[in-house]
Amino acid sequence: MLELVRPQVGLHEAWSDAHAEWGPGLHEDGFGITPYDDVETDDGFRTWAGRLIARRGAYWWIVQDGRVLGGIALRSPGDEGVQQLGHVGYGIRPSARGRGVATWALGQVLSHASRIGIDPVVIVCREDNAGTIAMMEHYSATLVSTERRGSVRVRRYAVSRSHKRPG
Repeated sequence: MLELVRPQVGLHEAWSDAHAEWGPGLHEDGFGITPYDDVETDDGFRTWAGRLIARRGAYWWIVQDGRVLGGIALRSPGDEGVQQLGHVGYGIRPSARGRGVATWALGQVLSHASRIGIDPVVIVCREDNAGTIAMMEHYSATLVSTERRGSVRVRRYAVSRSHKRPG
């Protein structure tokens, strides 16, 4: 059974396993890792997890049977990152992709966003991200704009409360 859990030190080993699967770099969207975070040592991991819990917005890890499959973040409306990155960022470890994990997690986060009054929820993705684009169609998101950011084109979607939210 899939569940969203808040970052917790007790999942350090399971999280590290997911992190290793991605390989080196800061490309795990939804985990809130910055270049200054030490997620390799116990003390560094504890500090990072505590910072995530204390930040505005919310971070969750997507867990199944004690295994971390990914992470998803909901940025609060006042967060300066919303304009560029949208309200939601997520990442699914490579071995868990294509199984509906992200679609399920986004559904949970959209429900949470609705309960706390975020409407519409803005989601930004690269134009070549077929998986996220398909998920936006699944949730009847409205394509608001496409824009160029350097050499990359991105799409900006909005999911409002009035759109259907499949289970």
